[in-house]
Amino acid sequence: MMDHSFLLILAVFATFSLAGFVKGVTGMGLPTVAMGVLGALLSPLAAASLLIVPSFITNVWQLLAGPHVGKLVARLWLMMIAIILGTLAGSAVLTSGDTSLATAALGAALVIYAAYTLLAQPLRIPSRAEGWLSPLVGLLTGIVAGGTGVFVIPAVPYLQALGLEKEDLVQALGLSFTVSTMALAGGLAWHGAYQFDNLAASALAIVPSLLGMWVGQKLRGRISQPVFRRWFLICLCVLGGEMLFSSVL
Repeated sequence: MMDHSFLLILAVFATFSLAGFVKGVTGMGLPTVAMGVLGALLSPLAAASLLIVPSFITNVWQLLAGPHVGKLVARLWLMMIAIILGTLAGSAVLTSGDTSLATAALGAALVIYAAYTLLAQPLRIPSRAEGWLSPLVGLLTGIVAGGTGVFVIPAVPYLQALGLEKEDLVQALGLSFTVSTMALAGGLAWHGAYQFDNLAASALAIVPSLLGMWVGQKLRGRISQPVFRRWFLICLCVLGGEMLFSSVL
């Protein structure tokens, strides 16, 4: 019989390869896929501790791969500050160990949003509303990220509704996720809940994450804007369904 720890390593490698691939294609999904799959094998807190390092590395790569870092930071800095504050506040929920209700609600919101946007006219946020809406979205995103370890709602729908071009959207997601990852690590450490014994395994997960992300980016470069948008929303819907399904089992 194979050693349980070896099987767990294989599961982690496969999970982060898939999560990296999804992130490479769509610009998002690594924490969602990792938390969804690893949540069946580990506690939510252990899974969150495991994804910190590969999530940070892949998000920084995604952020720096585009040409408009300064432009996006200047546009979204209020949202980033609010994400940090919200994540630090929401991390108390994750460290309590009871995240099933929050994860289920998050998954349902993802499915509803993605399905609506696929079938209806795309949402658009007017530029005059960004001044007050960006920090509000950032605060809510941080609270959700602190409570579930997943950084997508409502940041992803909001950034997509800004009407950014494909590569700018992917880079903006990288900025949001980088800030969220650092804030989540800080929140877990603040509550004394960061599982440093998972640090080595987390570092090992960088390799499959980057490999999967590289393959996904190559595929994304061959996809047109309309096709990218459609598959972006389909991926969002699938990820939300997986979260909803796993949280009610």
